[in-house]
Amino acid sequence: MGTVRIIKRAVATSRAREMRRQDTDAEAHLWAVLRAHRLGGWKWKRQVPFGPYILDFLCREATLVVEVDGGIHSDQLAYDERRTAYLATAGLRVLRFWNSDVMTNRDGVCLRILEACGGQLYRGDACRADPLSRPLL
Repeated sequence: MGTVRIIKRAVATSRAREMRRQDTDAEAHLWAVLRAHRLGGWKWKRQVPFGPYILDFLCREATLVVEVDGGIHSDQLAYDERRTAYLATAGLRVLRFWNSDVMTNRDGVCLRILEACGGQLYRGDACRADPLSRPLL
C-alpha cells in the first residue's frame, strides 16, 4: 500500500510540474503578483498537489487556496463543489476567480486575496511595501 501512495504522489508531482510549465495567461498574470512574497508578504505556491487535486495557488500560512477558472468550470459546478468541500475538511478556504476577472481586474482580485489573507503580513526584514500602492503589472 505504501508503494501505491508513493507512485500516486510521484504522478501528482510530475503533473503539477507540467502544469507549472503550461500555465494559462490568467494564472501567469496572477502569479507575477503572488510570487516571491510580493502580495502583502505572504508566501504562495502554485500548482500544488493536495490529496486527489492540484491547487492553482496555495498560501499555507493563510490557509487559503486561490483557483483561477476558465469557461470549462461553468460546466462542472458539482466537481468544484466537491473539491471545495474536500479542501474545507482540510481547513482550507477557497477563493475562485474567472480568467477574465484576473486579466481585466487584477488589482481588484489581488485586493480580495489580500483581504482574505488578513491583510499585510509584517515580519521584520521580510516586510514588503504595500504592493497595491503602485499599479500592478
